[in-house]
Amino acid sequence: MTIESRLSPLDEERMEPQQRRVLDAILGGPRGNLDGPFLAWIHSPELADHAQRLGAFCRYGTRLELRLTELAILFTAAWWQSQAEWQIHEPIAREAGIAEAVIEALREGREPTFERDDEALVVRLGESLYRTRRVDDTLYAEAVAAFGEPAVVELVGVFGYYALVAMTLNVFEVRRGSGPLPFDEPPAG
Repeated sequence: MTIESRLSPLDEERMEPQQRRVLDAILGGPRGNLDGPFLAWIHSPELADHAQRLGAFCRYGTRLELRLTELAILFTAAWWQSQAEWQIHEPIAREAGIAEAVIEALREGREPTFERDDEALVVRLGESLYRTRRVDDTLYAEAVAAFGEPAVVELVGVFGYYALVAMTLNVFEVRRGSGPLPFDEPPAG
């Protein structure tokens, strides 16, 4: 699979020591590859270092079930129409147990029909957060009752981190070179 972007290619022979250190940390961590936003972030080693540690926590270390984390990530990818984020996380979400009908509805920008209440709650929280930039008292109380306060804090962190990922991928036009694009390109201008 080829990965393309508008960034200058990374030349390992000309890497700064900080870039090499961060690259080694990323490759030696749970991801094991320099994919997605890391292709951009490695151009700013300090950002890459902080972001890769936060991302590892958001993806692998929260109190949420992987299924719910991946749903939040997929919802974010669809919201931001982030091609590479979707292509990376869609198969992971499916493997984690997200129903095909939910995945397809998100991809098409439709409201999914959920069989699981916790999944509906994750999407309602994400939609409120992205659409209004707030979560009302009722929805907040429902989320805390369902997941616990620490997990709600972590879920908001997942939404925030993956919005950063989506923005990075979209601005620097990071594309994965194989497979169909899940979204139409957004209009220019």
